[in-house]
Amino acid sequence: MTAVTDMDGINGFAVDLGGTKLAAARVEHGRVVERIQNVTEAEAPADKQVEAIEALLRKIGWNHSYPVSVAVAGRVSDDGTWSAVNTGTLTSIADIPIKALLTHQLNTDVYVCNDANAAAFAEASFGSGVGVSHFAYITVSTGVGGGIVIEGKPLTSANGLAGHVGFVSSRFSTAICGSGRRSTVESVAGGRAISAIAQEQGHGVATAREVFDAAAGGNEWAQTIIETSAQAIAALCSDLTAIFGLDMVALGGSIGMAPGYIASVERHLKCEPALFRPKIAAADFSHDSALIGVIALSQSSKRTEKRHTIRCNGVSE
Repeated sequence: MTAVTDMDGINGFAVDLGGTKLAAARVEHGRVVERIQNVTEAEAPADKQVEAIEALLRKIGWNHSYPVSVAVAGRVSDDGTWSAVNTGTLTSIADIPIKALLTHQLNTDVYVCNDANAAAFAEASFGSGVGVSHFAYITVSTGVGGGIVIEGKPLTSANGLAGHVGFVSSRFSTAICGSGRRSTVESVAGGRAISAIAQEQGHGVATAREVFDAAAGGNEWAQTIIETSAQAIAALCSDLTAIFGLDMVALGGSIGMAPGYIASVERHLKCEPALFRPKIAAADFSHDSALIGVIALSQSSKRTEKRHTIRCNGVSE
């Protein structure tokens, strides 16, 4: 994949479909100039998700003459097949030919990839990770996802699983995760987990936001739940550093960027030996990282394909 180095060339229409929100945006010169957002219908089948994507795009001026770059939560394999890893987040998404469905529905060129990998690429190329050789992005939102970028190249795999860091083991959990694994980071640190833990303890809250509000109000039970989430993310940062030799980890997502959360992660990270403490930063592009990154990845992919075609035809660049 050919790296993108100039934000001025990042233009187009992008979609970010997560476990909680569905956003569409028009990007000009690397900046989101128009953005619209709805709640994700988590139980909707793939055809309804595709219809919702088109409806949002049309509201911001898109038509069939424009290509679309789409970032989604879950695995996207090399052949464009989409599957949820945590089946409790997107309950009807399993082995969906998402690229083919979107191409048919939108009648245009469509690029599809994982949302956290897209966000990681944006941050590494233009944001908090600029100049960082070994970089990771972790989103703490409905669930926990991530992406790894080494020397400007995103880590990917044919099955689309690479970067799903929320499903590694965590000593801070004993719960069964929606992925089917036990004791994962996502099962203790993500938004669904935070609200579920509070409910299991009998605190009568429905969302992670309510837990954060309770913590801000001085409720010790809520502060403990959030601190445990931050501990799990700090440990994850150290684990990833041991594997990839990270220099920096950027945190994003509604929880990752909540007031005080990054400071909590940094505080818990100090309990680790110095060798396993990467620098922690907030994602520069906040909730727009995936929208910018998926267009950048799409354009990088096209450049790589063009160069490959030129080489195969025996034409010098």
